[in-house]
Amino acid sequence: MVAAVRTPCLAASILLLAACSKKDPPPAPPPAPAVDNAKAANDKLIAEAKQFVKDADPKLRKLLVDASLAEWTNETDITKEHEAATAKASEIQSVEITKMVKAARRFDPVLDKLDPDTKRQLLLLKFQAQPAPDDAKQATELATTAAAMQSTYGKGVCAVTNGKETCQDIEFYGKALETNRHPAELLKTWKTWHDSVGHAERDLFSKYVGLANEGAKAIGFANVTELWQANYDMPAATFAPEVDRLWNQVKPLYTQLHCYARRKLNTMYGDAVVPKTGPIPAHLFGNMWAQSWEYLYPELEPFKGVAPIDVTPVLAKSYDAQKMVRMGESFYTSLGFEPLPPTFWERSLFTKPAGKDVVCHASAWDVQYNDDLRIKMCIKPQQEDLWVIHHELGHDFYFQHYFQLPILYQAGANDGFHEAIGDTIQLSMTPAYLKTKGLIDKADKNDKATINQQMKVALEKVAFLPFAVMVDKWRWDVFSGAVTPEKYNQHWWELEQQYQGISAPEPRAATDFDPGAKYHVAANVPYMRYFLADILQFQFHRALCKKIGFTGPLDECSIYGNKDAGAAYGKMLSLGASKPWQDALEQLTGQREMDATAILEYFAPLQKWLEDQNKGQACGW
Repeated sequence: MVAAVRTPCLAASILLLAACSKKDPPPAPPPAPAVDNAKAANDKLIAEAKQFVKDADPKLRKLLVDASLAEWTNETDITKEHEAATAKASEIQSVEITKMVKAARRFDPVLDKLDPDTKRQLLLLKFQAQPAPDDAKQATELATTAAAMQSTYGKGVCAVTNGKETCQDIEFYGKALETNRHPAELLKTWKTWHDSVGHAERDLFSKYVGLANEGAKAIGFANVTELWQANYDMPAATFAPEVDRLWNQVKPLYTQLHCYARRKLNTMYGDAVVPKTGPIPAHLFGNMWAQSWEYLYPELEPFKGVAPIDVTPVLAKSYDAQKMVRMGESFYTSLGFEPLPPTFWERSLFTKPAGKDVVCHASAWDVQYNDDLRIKMCIKPQQEDLWVIHHELGHDFYFQHYFQLPILYQAGANDGFHEAIGDTIQLSMTPAYLKTKGLIDKADKNDKATINQQMKVALEKVAFLPFAVMVDKWRWDVFSGAVTPEKYNQHWWELEQQYQGISAPEPRAATDFDPGAKYHVAANVPYMRYFLADILQFQFHRALCKKIGFTGPLDECSIYGNKDAGAAYGKMLSLGASKPWQDALEQLTGQREMDATAILEYFAPLQKWLEDQNKGQACGW
């Protein structure tokens, strides 16, 4: 009976359900709020990127300081132990920073969504050190090879006598070129340095190229060339054309200076040594690399006995190394900058210590990235070194202005800025300034004095321009693989002739390695910074002179003692690398593009004079 009762009830339920199905269903409950998984993932990645940058600062600081301390110790006392310690610290730095760069790649999908500060620090992270190859053995080889190249250069030309090794560094051989005017002796000195030091670097450098390229690939670059060219707040592919644009702006001025110098040297030495047309042999310029011609000033001086600018006699008589540095410091403090810290005077190396091999190549340091300012330099009481001191202190006062920024911002707006700061100050070391300092007796102001003074400056700064271009043009070709080891030396001299109008003093072999005779090649320091600095310093100088209301010729302007100029300069320096260089440049100059017209404006009187002197000559090479 129960079953009979249930059966009709079940049937009725089915009929009711069928009837209901023919009508609209009741409204469904509202769905739960949809979760934007992509946005949540992006927000999480953005937050992690900010934290990554925050955590990176102390890690980077320790890596950079450890490597810097080791390098300072080695460069001021070259020993096998210090070289090994430098290589180890450099290896650790490269490996760890490479790991950080790789770890930061996961933020690439949100890079354009990050705040400007986080995004910029992630960008700058890629350029903090020579990246290490993925292979641990190669990473060690990279570091030891780099340290060996630098120490080989620092020791110089060595010989063993009675079981004891003695070495002469670049200071000794460079000095031998400065005033000697006997071609055969100049050639012997030039060959000794290039055949010994340069040759010793060849195999090391060839090995280094492959290892360094592996490091660049490890962080996403095709090679070191692309890595270096990418470090300028512009697409890597646009940097080389930008360099060419700037070089072509100034090349006519250099060509006139070269034409004048060749004619004068031909008169001195005759056709057998210096031909009337074509390139000039490299050993005749008073400089190991023919990058500066200032020691030829006595032979190239336009007007004899007019406004001689030579402060060496006063320096040799009345100054020691520290007093020369004090003079340099006083220029910067006259602009309102803070004095150098007491530790600068305690820790710097001003003269070559007895009984030690040191790297005498001048350099400036904030060794611990905390206002631990120093310079390392074997100072001689001569004019060139006084100018170098002002250059190196430019680095230190740049460090001083930004050392409290995050570690990734403790650098120049670009590397050319860093080299330009002190050189801009040099442009204010006018004859009038030198007279106020008691370094010269008088500061004549007439057309002949102007041409003499401009010639003096041009033999350092204009003569330098093509050399500053070709060093990295050569390395770009080497690191990119366009030039192989058997063509290293040949290509070097091809570029020397193309840009400088300079030739090897005698035929050079494929087994020679003349690029290795230059410190920056041995030390793997990018060189395009010096070309950019040569452009920027005149651009900075023109802007600063305008800010103080100076309306006369640029070569007569000095910002010494002007606090307004110092405030404007300091404002730019305080940015460090926190903004793209275009922003820093615009802040000081109102321009967002590097511009060589300031050089042409500065040297306009000299260029016209040179063109008059060179009439009828077959200029060029």
